[in-house]
Amino acid sequence: MHAFCRTLVAAGLVAVVGGAQAQGSGPDLAPMPESKPGNAAMIELGRYFYFDNRLSGDWGVSCATCHNPEKGWGDGQALSTGYPSMEYFRNAPTVLNARHQRRFLWDGRLDGADAGTLARDMITESHTMNMDSRLMQERLKQVPEYREMWAKWRKDDINGMRVYSAIGEFIRTLETVNAPFDRFKKGDENALTAEQKNGYALFRGKAGCVACHHGPIGSDGNLHRTGVPEHPEVLKNPLRTITMLRHYSTSGMPNYMNARTDVGHYAISKNKRDLGKFRTAQLRDLKYTAPYMHNGVFSTLDEVIDFYDRGGGGGSALKPLSLSSAEKQAIKSFLLSLSGDPVIVKDPGQPDLQVWTAYGKN
Repeated sequence: MHAFCRTLVAAGLVAVVGGAQAQGSGPDLAPMPESKPGNAAMIELGRYFYFDNRLSGDWGVSCATCHNPEKGWGDGQALSTGYPSMEYFRNAPTVLNARHQRRFLWDGRLDGADAGTLARDMITESHTMNMDSRLMQERLKQVPEYREMWAKWRKDDINGMRVYSAIGEFIRTLETVNAPFDRFKKGDENALTAEQKNGYALFRGKAGCVACHHGPIGSDGNLHRTGVPEHPEVLKNPLRTITMLRHYSTSGMPNYMNARTDVGHYAISKNKRDLGKFRTAQLRDLKYTAPYMHNGVFSTLDEVIDFYDRGGGGGSALKPLSLSSAEKQAIKSFLLSLSGDPVIVKDPGQPDLQVWTAYGKN
């Protein structure tokens, strides 16, 4: 949960009646749109690949290791473990609702329209899955079931970029379902409690959260500096520091060896105005995705709300909100109404390897 922005919108937003804004106009949260069916054969193959640890360099981790369906499609840790012998310096965000993201990754370096590139980045990056695309495709060719499933989708041989596209298409099917807020926005007045409705009014009014948290997933997709405190473990653990500095180095960031904070989008843009800016996180399924922020520094929603009530941290342009305890509780209750039923997809298991030749003769 990132960037409860209190900006100019607070003055123009008023109470919520009947699931709609009573007066004025401006950004608002929206119900989840209807899912669009994709290529079933491609998605099913992507599901198998998502859970297959043979897509990592040492055969030890899969996409599901850090984006586990039983942990809100994250890993439940403040800071992700990373590839064996490494420790990562950021939180593993949920992959739920990837279809609706404008940007991927906390520093916003990837286009949200291309989930296949997200899969490629995570699989080939040395501090996540450390896989060479050419090795990956040759491994997968040794699985007869995968060749059969591939043939239902395409007429060529298994190849790296198409593997990433299949995983990306599977990820895009993972969406919030049956959230009380969505039922409310579609006309069910009883879907939210009185407290949650009050929290929604505060969200759009006094707290001004809606300035940055709007649309179907509660994110403007932009980059903001809110002054989230550094997670102390990043510098206490040399393995996490090394991973952070390596990321800066491979991003071409100047003077990276002197960095001792998470600089966010600056490592990508090299523009000092982007120091400490991170992607606005979605607000969907917060019930399942703790801890929060780009570095998991807050364990609970209460801590997050208190942080924004204080006006954020150092370098933030946010102003204190002066929320009462009851108002904070109302906002928290409302935020939880954006969570739906658990999205559970079972691991299909890993089909066995069998020696394969280019001509299909074993």
